[in-house]
Amino acid sequence: MKLILEGNIPINRYYVQMLCMIYYPGMTFSQSGEESEQSIVLRARVDRTEDTVTATLTLTDDDKSCSATHSKNIDSAVSEDKAMKLAIGGAMHKIGSEMFDYRPSWGILTGVRPSKVATELMSEGNSKTRVKKILTGDYMSTPKKAQLAIDVALAEKEIIGAPRKRDCSVYISVPFCPTRCAYCSFVSYTSKRLLSLIPEYTERLCRDIERTFALINELKMHVKTVYIGGGTPTILTAEQLEAVLSAVARNTDVFSLEEFTLEGGRPDTIDEEKVAVAVKYGVTRMSVNPQTLSDTILCGVGRCHSGEDFFRAYDIVRQGGIKCINTDLIAGLPGDRFKIFSDSFRRVLELEPENVTVHTFCVKKSAELKKQGPEIFSVRGGETGKCIDYSQLKAVQAGYKPYYMYRQKNSVGNFENVGFAKPGTEGLYNIYMMEEVHTIFAAGAGAVTKLVEYDTENWKRTRIKRLFNHKYPYEYLASDNFDEIAEQSRAFFEDVPLD
Repeated sequence: MKLILEGNIPINRYYVQMLCMIYYPGMTFSQSGEESEQSIVLRARVDRTEDTVTATLTLTDDDKSCSATHSKNIDSAVSEDKAMKLAIGGAMHKIGSEMFDYRPSWGILTGVRPSKVATELMSEGNSKTRVKKILTGDYMSTPKKAQLAIDVALAEKEIIGAPRKRDCSVYISVPFCPTRCAYCSFVSYTSKRLLSLIPEYTERLCRDIERTFALINELKMHVKTVYIGGGTPTILTAEQLEAVLSAVARNTDVFSLEEFTLEGGRPDTIDEEKVAVAVKYGVTRMSVNPQTLSDTILCGVGRCHSGEDFFRAYDIVRQGGIKCINTDLIAGLPGDRFKIFSDSFRRVLELEPENVTVHTFCVKKSAELKKQGPEIFSVRGGETGKCIDYSQLKAVQAGYKPYYMYRQKNSVGNFENVGFAKPGTEGLYNIYMMEEVHTIFAAGAGAVTKLVEYDTENWKRTRIKRLFNHKYPYEYLASDNFDEIAEQSRAFFEDVPLD
């Protein structure tokens, strides 16, 4: 697609691209001024008068063309930039409604965190009723999605509370999997050659865990949660897992943490010995993720386990003494239908896990499934919307509340990922990480340390700095940039007062 941006005020090109991807998922964009190999062109013009921003968009797709205009007033609550986005979004929504006969359920909300808009609106003194009116009016979301954004925003606010200046969490990366799921593009490694690095990787990771906690103590930080993710951390042997967990336990009081999570992820990597090790070293939360209970779909997406493997693993974790279990399901997987998804969801709820997270199938840029071509993308999502609605209704009826939500580019139907929890069992790290309310220190390949300064009064971060570990395990093992990350961390917190 080619974008042509005009007018007397600057236009956020990335924002326009995200709007286009609602209707053209997977679309690539030519650079301004370049000839486009595609026949799709969007011309956007935005002009400002004294107190109004007006956007005029024209979309040409082969022999079809459609134009629309939308205006938004600038006032004390609406900046020029916000008015520009609302005006462009409104015009694009009109084009989408006419040209595609499609009205996305989230309207023109394009960001990763729909609840962020609700949070900001409430922090400005708007009532819940007023916020819902703005979300359904200016942002053109459906009432159902607007209410979900408000519910999640309220839950997040309660969970976050009043962060201290030097609160933090720790993320530990184990980027290896037994096989790679066809929909995945995470930095995880499955070949025999790369899996052979695990023993050396485990040794280096333990050393970095010790150095990370030493830095945290030096900076007088307060560790609230620890999260071991991947990849699939339970691909480690029981002995390797014990080495990692004991490294954490030697350097912090794991039994005083708010939460200590170990991703199981793949049921075929979980056994009694590993769960016993996890409990011994204070793990309070584990993920056991079926994604679906259909063996046919599991095989089709490259997950080498069955639905029965999930039930076996879940029982091991429950009987082993883990206090909080999370299960992930994905709506909209290739071959999935409402009947299959609803059956999987019902059977999972019967187990009464503390957390249930429902993801929307998303086509990642380097996923194996993307090789199937553009037909893998779905604008409307088929029965996926029905699956999402069903999961949200049944979860609430079963006593769960939505507490965590995010979206991804190129998700089927532009739908959301939502975490549900029984009251008091919410996955805290998810909130702290997504909402960027405090620093996340990271150890391991591909992990990112996020240094955060947060303004509790205005419910927003004021500073953030990202520090990247080497991405690939072989790079991570060959080079050590911990001292550089430590030095930048010290500099960041030099002027941050102690609590």
